[in-house]
Amino acid sequence: MLDEHLFESASLRGNPLGDPHERPLWVWRPEGDGSYPSVYVLQGFTGQLDMWRNRQPFRPTYLELLDATAPRCVVVFVDTWTSVGGSQFVDSPATGRYHTYLCEEVVPWVDARYPTLAAREHRGLQGKSSGGYGAMVTAMLRPDLFAGVASHAGGGLFEVSIRPFFRDAARTLRDLYGGSVDRWLEDFRSRPAFSRENDLHLLLQWGFSAAYSATPDVRLPYDPATGQVVPERWERWLAWDFPALVPRHAEALRSLRAIYVDSGTRDEWFLDLTAEWLRRELTALGVPDLHVELFDAGHAEIEYRYPLGLAYLVERLS
Repeated sequence: MLDEHLFESASLRGNPLGDPHERPLWVWRPEGDGSYPSVYVLQGFTGQLDMWRNRQPFRPTYLELLDATAPRCVVVFVDTWTSVGGSQFVDSPATGRYHTYLCEEVVPWVDARYPTLAAREHRGLQGKSSGGYGAMVTAMLRPDLFAGVASHAGGGLFEVSIRPFFRDAARTLRDLYGGSVDRWLEDFRSRPAFSRENDLHLLLQWGFSAAYSATPDVRLPYDPATGQVVPERWERWLAWDFPALVPRHAEALRSLRAIYVDSGTRDEWFLDLTAEWLRRELTALGVPDLHVELFDAGHAEIEYRYPLGLAYLVERLS
């Protein structure tokens, strides 16, 4: 059973981008009585909640997979879209307080209205791409709230997964926009989105720059003329990347009851390499329950993996 709500967020009211502070919030729950573990599902970059209904030919949506296969749990679909593509699920002076919104507003609201086992031992996070990254980061920052993570083709390891595309975006800025991000943004918003080559790279790089910015003044982490990183800006990104976060939050990671990581071996962002990095580093940390799996696929059309991660979490959070 899926309930659809409009959630009014105090944390997002007056956010720097002027994005809505009223957000859709969907809650799927099983039929019958009882109390259940809860899993909060985070979307990837550019994701909006109604996209969960998007259908690929001959393939069920995640919502339909829940109806057919879900274990007994409460599944919460959280919207953290922004007008620059996404929030990375962090609090930022350039985008807004999306981490606070999730942890301090949505979680207690759900626990107060749904039959959840309202303790961190029974609460988990799931996501794909930037949503998988957000699930991992949120669990590290708030081990008092969450005890499990399922990350499908989750982002991270920025030096490998994102930095190589800076040069492609720099060429586009040079050749079409005189090196100006503002000119690209104006053009991007005036035509069908992603109708030019490298639009996605530019939007992602701009959105990440906003999420990791220390001020409302957003700048790319590289010189658009050369693609060479600007150290003080790039360091802001790296402070939010796994090589910096994992050692700093080792105890939080060891406290988790379940960590599930998977990725396609043909992932276009090379996030299979991020998954292998997590396998190595989390094993070395001695996390108690870690599952890392690579499978034959790219980055898209892996919705069939979500029930696997959900089942893994629910079994350990029940």
